[in-house]
Amino acid sequence: MAKNISAKKLARFKVTKKPLKGRKNKRRSTKESDWRTYWGSSDKLNEDVATLGEDKFTREIIYYCESKGELSYLEAKEQFDRSVLETDEYYNGIINVRVGGSNILRQRLLEQRKNSG
Repeated sequence: MAKNISAKKLARFKVTKKPLKGRKNKRRSTKESDWRTYWGSSDKLNEDVATLGEDKFTREIIYYCESKGELSYLEAKEQFDRSVLETDEYYNGIINVRVGGSNILRQRLLEQRKNSG
């Protein structure tokens, strides 16, 4: 069975609501995403999950990331390292990433390399 290596998902995301009547400040909070039920954006994967049943598939958290940048970088790195576009072993049909470098991202990635090796 093919694998999907691109189910990048934030556990929580920011929500901004209009100010209450008579107020100027927007209301900001966080909300849990659908990460517990999300399989991926691949139509073929979602079709197979619906047809074969969720019990035939497993989900695994490979990295727990502190930022969107770290999450995007590590997702793309895993996809390139596993050559997901060069084989039918994966459901992935595209690698789409946009990551800006920052000192925080570099620091976190260096820490991960030290801890894993």
